Amino acid sequence: MGTRPKLGRKERGGGPKVENEDKPNPDLLEPHTLRSLSNVQAVSIHTGCSGCHFVVIDIDGNAWLFGRNGSNALGVEGVEYISENAPRKLSPVELGAGKKTKFVHAACGRNHTLLVDSDGAVWTAGANTYGQCGHPTCPDISAFKQVAGFQHQGNKEHAIQVSAGVTFSVVLTASGKVFSFGSAEKGQLGNGTTGERITTGNKTAYDIEPYPIYIKELDGKQIVQITSGPQHSAAVDIEGVVYVWGYNGYCRLGLGNQVDVLKPKAVPQFAGPNKPTMGAMVVGGPSNTVVVDRQGMYWMAGKWKNSGEGSSGSPYSTFRVMQDIMTCKILLARCGGVTHWALTPDDDDPVMTVGWGQNAANGELGLGPDEPKSATKPTRHVPLTGIEVFDIAAGQNTTLFLAPPSEKMSDVPRHPLEVNPPATCVACSTDHGEDDDPLECEKCDSPYHLQCLTPPLSAVPAGEWFCPECLDDPGAPVGAWAVKKPKSKGKKAQAPQPMDEDDEEEEEGLKRKASGKGRGGEKTGVNYSPEPTSNFKYLMESE
Repeated sequence: MGTRPKLGRKERGGGPKVENEDKPNPDLLEPHTLRSLSNVQAVSIHTGCSGCHFVVIDIDGNAWLFGRNGSNALGVEGVEYISENAPRKLSPVELGAGKKTKFVHAACGRNHTLLVDSDGAVWTAGANTYGQCGHPTCPDISAFKQVAGFQHQGNKEHAIQVSAGVTFSVVLTASGKVFSFGSAEKGQLGNGTTGERITTGNKTAYDIEPYPIYIKELDGKQIVQITSGPQHSAAVDIEGVVYVWGYNGYCRLGLGNQVDVLKPKAVPQFAGPNKPTMGAMVVGGPSNTVVVDRQGMYWMAGKWKNSGEGSSGSPYSTFRVMQDIMTCKILLARCGGVTHWALTPDDDDPVMTVGWGQNAANGELGLGPDEPKSATKPTRHVPLTGIEVFDIAAGQNTTLFLAPPSEKMSDVPRHPLEVNPPATCVACSTDHGEDDDPLECEKCDSPYHLQCLTPPLSAVPAGEWFCPECLDDPGAPVGAWAVKKPKSKGKKAQAPQPMDEDDEEEEEGLKRKASGKGRGGEKTGVNYSPEPTSNFKYLMESE
């Protein structure tokens, strides 16, 4: 949803702009199911508010990467972007990790990417001019490379979370310690100095830390979650105390002033002693910071819109409750380049998705083709009503949602809309005329006669149905990016047994989709794993 995949690029030329006309990668003005990953069991999705690329982590611990490849941020050379219709699959084993190692977390800066594996190692690729990839400065790290040096008092630290700004990165370890590397220009490394100095030609220079440095100011604090905006960071400890540091333009740190903070500083509003009002989650936005407290209330500081209270002329100098959602218990919060998101329980559905953003212009909010593209106030996301979203990745101009399969999901359009499937049954290449009524794959739209499958099916299966080729190659490219495979002669296509012969058929021309009934159950394309990757749930339930 939003601009794809040349994200964040402005159109040039003085002629009149006709929206989406003849674009190879049109803006998506409402949520679409991403065909390429529709049969991948995803558990988390990752980007950054300055990022124009994404990382999807599946149940097997593989990372799927796509989006803009600025400075080789996706770990490949020679391509401007990797299409969402042909994402790159990457496993830790390919990088030299052990056979049982999985990716467990990721973060995206503007032009660099961090991956965390289950062994506690951090891998980076992309822009490294300021050492933001954790290696000696150079234009870029063209392939993912392990970052060394996560040690404290001689003990090796096990990384579990990462966050990324434009020119720096932050890493959280299992013991609650925080490390950083990259540019110190605005104090975003949290080490107490910027190293500002005048160099040859009367130019200003700042310290660069190309190797991980331990943030001493957080010594003794068991940090459980970290987040970063373009030039600032925030963290919350096991007690719920919120710490902020880095660039403080527009009062984004919520400390009542605009003075940059060079070392982590506790935010008085979330420092206790009232436990319910202490922090449970922190989110870094482009010019703002969000804190969700242990009651589930949503607090914002900084600039988050273009006019009125909360704009550049009148930013929130300290954290304020968002009045429009103050009665909602927030389960998850995210900030994109111009968007803000929240998940909250709903009376009619398990989860309600709320979104807003005053300057959204590329469909990032996805409110629908006939609805305004932007929203000043928190708004119920109507197109996602009935869809149980459990993770959101909000990028510079694009938003991804992660949700389990359901009957409602069958009503969501798919991207790309057209994939040019075969006109006749893939197995027998026969058209039975008016009586022809093949089953259609959820991903590639390829038709199959029920009797041509092995074993033959007597009825349309319940839940999602994927053809044998798609099942054999999860995450394979679709549409114009698909790689045609030679057809095996004399071999029938394999298929799962039907779950219920009485399921209704969903007519779509002469082809049938699997019934939406029973979705979200056993034979689905996405694994529903709503457990948060941070300790947010623990903090919320510790009262």
